[in-house]
Amino acid sequence: MAYYWFKAFHLIGVVVWFAGLFYLVRLFVYHAEAAQEPEPAQTILKNQYQIMEKRLYHIITMPGMVVTVAMAIGLLVTEPEVLKDGWMHIKLAFVVALLAYHFYCGRLMRKLAAGECNWSGQHFRALNEAPTVLLVAIVLLAVFKNSLPTDITAWGIFALIIAMAASIQLYAKKRKRDKERLLAEAAQAKSQKDDQMSGQLSV
Repeated sequence: MAYYWFKAFHLIGVVVWFAGLFYLVRLFVYHAEAAQEPEPAQTILKNQYQIMEKRLYHIITMPGMVVTVAMAIGLLVTEPEVLKDGWMHIKLAFVVALLAYHFYCGRLMRKLAAGECNWSGQHFRALNEAPTVLLVAIVLLAVFKNSLPTDITAWGIFALIIAMAASIQLYAKKRKRDKERLLAEAAQAKSQKDDQMSGQLSV
């Protein structure tokens, strides 16, 4: 019975942990892009994102990580024989990478708060895709175990990485085009307004 309790809360912890990681780096994107806003909007936005990041990291993401790891240890204690399996060794390696990502995000959060991070929004968008790759790999290993087709999985993950990189680039180009269009429309509107004012003055 203990095994099922550990497993249930382990899954709950995983959901909370990944939700926090995904949203945290998304806040980093907005935090970095706030630097493009004029004052006082820039300072207001940065302060707000800083508060949201700290609360998310300490109240949701960190507890989710602690529950996930604690319940995973409980599962290993109830079934220590799985530590002899190769798939578990690989899965634990991915979990270690995820833990490193988690604490690296905490470091980035502190650097953003101190104004010492020069990353752009696009850099953070790329960083935000890392847990997706780790999540896919960990879940596939947990489900298939030693039966996981490594060739197909490796190519599938590689294709996923390429697709995510392409989507980030396409989105960046779309944002650039939209910004240029808005600037052109604003310039045109200003030109029309100036022409109207010139016409009124000449009359």
